Amino acid sequence: MKNKNLFFHSFYVKVAASFILSLLFVALLGNLIFFKYSLKSHFNQLRDKLKAIVQTAAVSIDAEQLNNIPLNADGVDNISFKGVAIQLLKIKQANPLIRYIYIMKKTDQQGILQFVVDPDALTEKITRSRLTSYPGDKYNANRFPEMLKAFGVPSIDTKLVLDEWGRLLSGYAPIFDKDKKPFAILGIDMDASDVYATQRGLLLRGIFVLFMGIIFSLGLGFIFSARIINPIKKLIDGTKHIGAGDLRYRVKISSQDEIGRLAESFNNMAINLADAREKLHDYFYRVVQAMVRSLEAKDSYTRGHSDRVSEYSYKIAIEMGIPQEKAQLLRKAAQLHDIGKLGVNEGILNKKSSLSKEEWDVVHKHPEIGEEILKPVLLDAQMLSVIRSHHERYDGKGYPDGLTAEQTNIFSQIVSVADAYDAITSSRSYRAEMGKEEALARLTAGAGTQFNPAVVQAFVSILKRAEFNKD
Repeated sequence: MKNKNLFFHSFYVKVAASFILSLLFVALLGNLIFFKYSLKSHFNQLRDKLKAIVQTAAVSIDAEQLNNIPLNADGVDNISFKGVAIQLLKIKQANPLIRYIYIMKKTDQQGILQFVVDPDALTEKITRSRLTSYPGDKYNANRFPEMLKAFGVPSIDTKLVLDEWGRLLSGYAPIFDKDKKPFAILGIDMDASDVYATQRGLLLRGIFVLFMGIIFSLGLGFIFSARIINPIKKLIDGTKHIGAGDLRYRVKISSQDEIGRLAESFNNMAINLADAREKLHDYFYRVVQAMVRSLEAKDSYTRGHSDRVSEYSYKIAIEMGIPQEKAQLLRKAAQLHDIGKLGVNEGILNKKSSLSKEEWDVVHKHPEIGEEILKPVLLDAQMLSVIRSHHERYDGKGYPDGLTAEQTNIFSQIVSVADAYDAITSSRSYRAEMGKEEALARLTAGAGTQFNPAVVQAFVSILKRAEFNKD
C-alpha cells in the first residue's frame, strides 16, 4: 500500500497526469466544438433548403382556389380542393424529404388554426395508413410559435419537433390574397431522419476521434513526462552519490533549459565540494603527518619509518597492477599507519628492554586508536582499513581483530609486508638491524601464514631489481 501511495504521489505521475488530462481536455473540447459546429452547419443547411422550398411553394398557390374550398369534411370533393391538393403532391414528389405538406387558416380562437388542404386525404389508401386532416379540422398551434409567426413572414423551426405527426423539421410561409395580405399559411414537414443519421454519424466519428485522442494523449503524455522527469531523476541520483561521499559523480544532462542549467550548477557544486574536501584532507594529512614525524623524532630507531613504509607500499601496489590513483591513496594511508601510537605511552614505545605482556597489549591497541583518530575525515573505507588492519595476518592470527586474508583487503596486506620489511631492516633499541637477504628470507618464510604470498612475491621482485634502496 505504501508503494502504491508513493506511485500516485510521485512527481512523474503528477506531470504525466497533468499533461494527459490537458490533452484530453483539449481533445474533448475540440471534438465537442467540431460536433456542435458540424451538426449546426448541417441543420442550418437543411433549414435554408426548407425555407426556399416552402416560400416557392407558397407563391405558387392560388388564393382564389383556397377561398372556394368548403371548410368541412366534404370539402375534399371540391374541385378547388383537388386542384390545390394535386399541386401540393407535385411539390412533395419533387422533394422526397417532404413527409407532409398542407395549408391552414386562422380561426376566431387565438392560436387555433384549421386545415384547408391536406393532399393525403385524396386517396383512401393513404387516409387509412396516415393521420389525415380534412378541411375545417382544428389544430392547436399555440405550442408552435414558428407556425403562428408564418402569417407574417416565412418561418422555420429552430429545432426538431416531436408531435403526433412524428419527429420533423417544419417550415411555414404565408399565402397572400389579391390584396397582398396573408390569409393562410403553407406548411411543410420534412423527415428529420437524415438529421438524426447525421447526428449518429458525427457522434460515432466523435467517439472514434476521442478514443484515438485518449490513446495519443496517453502515449504523448508519458513520452513528454519522461523527457521532463528523467533529467530530474538524474539529479536525484546525483544528490544520492554526493550524499554518499562520491564527489566525483557528475550529472549528464544535455539540455539548455532550466533543468540543464540546474544540472550544470549541480556539477559545479560537486566540483567545488570535491576541491574543498581535497584541500581539507591535504591540510589534515599534513597536520597528522607532522604529528607522526614528531612521534618518530622522539625515537632515533624509528625515524623515517612511516615514509619508508609509504614508499614501499606504493611500489608494491604499482607492481601488482593497482591503478595509480589508488596507489597514491595507499601511499598516503601507509604514511599514517602508526598514527595510533600517539595514544600509547612514550615510556612503552621507547622502552630499551623487552615489553611485558601487559605492555604489548597496550601497543596492540594502536591500530584501533589510529582508526578512531582518522575515521571522522578519512572517508575511503579501504584506506581506513589500512590503519586498523595492517597488523592482521594472512592466517588470521594477527591483531586487533584476528581477521583472515579473506576478511581484509589487499591494501592492508600490502602495508603489512612493507611494515614488516622496514621493521626487520631497521635497528631497534633491543636488537641490531638485519640485512636485506635475511629480510627477504623472513618475508618468504612468512608467505601464506603471516603474509599474502602475492604481495611478498611482488615485493621480492622489486627488491631483487634493486629499484630502490633504504636510505
